[in-house]
Amino acid sequence: MTDSNQDTDATQNLTDGFHLVIDALKLNDLNTMYTVPGIPITDLGRMAQAEGMRVISFRHEQHAGYAAAIAGYLTKKPGVCVTVSAPGFLNGLTALAHATTNCWPMILISGSSEREIVDLQQGDYEEMDQLAVAKTLCKAAFRVLNAEDIGVGIARAYRAAVSGRPGGVYLDLPAKLFAQVMDAEEGAKSLIKVVDPSPAHIPAPAAIDRALDVLKCAKKPLIILGKGAAYAQADDAVRSFVEKSGSPYIAMSMAKGLLPDDHPQYAGAARSLVLKEADTVMLIGARLNWLLGHGKGKQWGEPGSKKFIHIDIDPREMDSNQPIAAPLVGDIESCLGALLDGMGDSWPTPPAEWMAAIREKVETNVARMAPRLQNNNVPMDFHGALGALKAIIKENPETILVNEGANTLDFARSIIDMYKPRKRLDVGTWGVMGIGMGSAIAAAVETGNPVIAVEGDSAFGFSGMEIETICRYQLPVCVVVFNNSGIYRGTDANPTGGADPAPTVFTKDARYDWMIKAFHGVGVNATSPDELSQAVKEAIASGKPTLINAVINPEAGTESGRIGNLNPQSVVSKKK
Repeated sequence: MTDSNQDTDATQNLTDGFHLVIDALKLNDLNTMYTVPGIPITDLGRMAQAEGMRVISFRHEQHAGYAAAIAGYLTKKPGVCVTVSAPGFLNGLTALAHATTNCWPMILISGSSEREIVDLQQGDYEEMDQLAVAKTLCKAAFRVLNAEDIGVGIARAYRAAVSGRPGGVYLDLPAKLFAQVMDAEEGAKSLIKVVDPSPAHIPAPAAIDRALDVLKCAKKPLIILGKGAAYAQADDAVRSFVEKSGSPYIAMSMAKGLLPDDHPQYAGAARSLVLKEADTVMLIGARLNWLLGHGKGKQWGEPGSKKFIHIDIDPREMDSNQPIAAPLVGDIESCLGALLDGMGDSWPTPPAEWMAAIREKVETNVARMAPRLQNNNVPMDFHGALGALKAIIKENPETILVNEGANTLDFARSIIDMYKPRKRLDVGTWGVMGIGMGSAIAAAVETGNPVIAVEGDSAFGFSGMEIETICRYQLPVCVVVFNNSGIYRGTDANPTGGADPAPTVFTKDARYDWMIKAFHGVGVNATSPDELSQAVKEAIASGKPTLINAVINPEAGTESGRIGNLNPQSVVSKKK
């Protein structure tokens, strides 16, 4: 054998860090990568695509990260975001913290500077101790320095992301790691296929008995479904338990559709009544955080008037804001299965008076709202525009709704009904603006379903350039920008009378629909609910990337949507 042939054989028997990362991801069925190319991970994307992975390249790392986060929510597997070092890593970090706060599995993989230079602070290209920064904002963080440890690093990141309470994980890969070479056979042996990464957490029998005793004694029970219940994908168990209990229920925004919003036990239109009057509240995949007023205040009635039953996989969540009479620690499917078994063949239904009061309130509120949702005003208000979209979602229940903004989000939560689980995606626990395009892209990529992204004009501004990404990959996404020319509304004025506009005001008569035409997508200007309805229907039917500029009355909208109480007011008058 010649020296040349010996060199060829040796090369064929070698692998490197690039290929080991790709092989480790694929071995664990992580076949999609959300990324922005650049030093030192450009070739990783190229090679991943060559190896059959789907590589979705964004215009900004933050939106690639939001896509990975929502991919984790939809699939129960870690969404993978890959970024360059330092600035790119920092751009992805907001999304990593967002995933952790929302309890969604995600892995942020970032290239980084070499340790020996970072530790001596010698001024490397994009030098930063990324692992130290990431640790405070995610569930776990790991660094891999040697090629033979890549399999371990990805396996640990996968398991950490999905086990127990899911969350974000950071994986630091210094640039030199990618070029490290090792024997291909030994490299293959070093990879790990993660087995049972999220094992069932079985609740204690005594905890089940306690919860059933509390629920059985309730005169005015209420069930609250949170997005954790939707993430669990225990849809049949959730529905069986709610229906067997006979209790009224409400759903937090991303839990809408676990049972259809027209279900006879759904009390969403009587939310104020049931929160205030219920004597027993059962939380399933929901937390008593700010979104539920911490379980306190006037909306919850008299202090101490309620007993709480809480299902959560993390025991530290119990008693965080209110005493929990019946803590149920375990995964949702196991807990609900045990509760159903304990309920037996018959279970007492809630008192007829309680259910009748709720039904009357629901019917009254729905009837009062109906005319506002059916108006065809020009320019549109939020109710008329969302009423048109409400009808479209009912006709197309498999369509995924992405929603963000202030008024656009708050009104849509209560107006647009959902009929299938995990079809509504929004800003989540943190209330982060800018998740729209990343979430829409991931929803289309991971499910193949049509997506309608309903965006406030302010929220759209955070991620609007990603419409080029939507067009580049020809995704079935219809973006509807509710354009009222400003943040909250477009009528504020500069108090000095100067030439600068007020801080909350945008360009008048903006045409967002023209933006997508630059990338060969479909742009439509809609000035009435009828025009909006027609444009959205055409977008769903065609599957083409579409952006609709929905012209909303600039006077429509309220300060900070429905959380204006969080906006501090000045009590100081400046005297001249």
